[in-house]
Amino acid sequence: MKAIILKAIGDPENLELAEIAVPLIKDDEVLVKVKAISINPVDAFARRNRDSLNYVLQLKGDEKNIILGWDIAGIVTEVGPAAARFKAGDEVFGMIKFVGQANAYAEYVAAPETDLVLKPANISFGEAAGAALAALTAWQSVVTGGKVKKGDKVVITGASGGVGHYAVQIARHFGAYVIAVASAGNRDFVLGLGANEFIDYQTQAFEELVTDADMVHDAVWSDDVHHIERSIKAIKPGGTLLSLIVNFDDEILEQLKSNNVTGYRVLVHKSEEDLAAIAELLAIGDLKTHVSQTFPLEEMAKAHSLIQTKNAVGKIIVTV
Repeated sequence: MKAIILKAIGDPENLELAEIAVPLIKDDEVLVKVKAISINPVDAFARRNRDSLNYVLQLKGDEKNIILGWDIAGIVTEVGPAAARFKAGDEVFGMIKFVGQANAYAEYVAAPETDLVLKPANISFGEAAGAALAALTAWQSVVTGGKVKKGDKVVITGASGGVGHYAVQIARHFGAYVIAVASAGNRDFVLGLGANEFIDYQTQAFEELVTDADMVHDAVWSDDVHHIERSIKAIKPGGTLLSLIVNFDDEILEQLKSNNVTGYRVLVHKSEEDLAAIAELLAIGDLKTHVSQTFPLEEMAKAHSLIQTKNAVGKIIVTV
């Protein structure tokens, strides 16, 4: 089968097309013929950072090939003897073996059945693949960590990005008043997602315009601590900060405490229940994946070049 192999740490051009064997499945796994792969910022970060690569793939050092990727959608072609949830022909999607080596940049993937749910019939494979890691991250931030409820004022920075555009829709689904922060060029896009207000971060300081948010979902792909400090200023006492990128050091923890703000560092994790909830919202049309660009498997390097700019709108999908 065709697969994309990472030959060395570094540039996108280090991702090369290769022929490898179709994976064998374990008893509790299914074999999926991949139709679409979602590309996330963590893919590109791991590609060019050795420590990150070792962590997210849980490398042991004896791997025959290094293959990135975790988000897939496709068709089940084989079912292990201990797997009972799916049958051959089922259309499925999910975040596979994260953290760990899922080998998702390939024509076939061996996936634990608990990492998958049925793909809603009303969406494409690309839309389904996009709604795995990114949508799970948004759900586990806004719903699990933030406990969003009707009437909450929620600020979402990076609102046009992969995670951000799902967070806007999820918060609105629960009845929150959403203030989306993005660049001026993405104003119509994020308002079209259901945001109640828009702030152009390039010309306006969101923490000066909003100081009484119940929650800030900070989805900016940056380790700039100053940005977190700005998010804290936008939250009212008793509110919640959800950070996708920046870890909380002692200084940030002290600022959270002095402002009476609860802070969570959001780390996405496998959850059958959360993925099923996302699938349900996709099925009823309350959650939609915006696919901004699509590339064939052979052009994986182009997809990586785009995602690492940190300016991609919605999701980047690779078709197989």
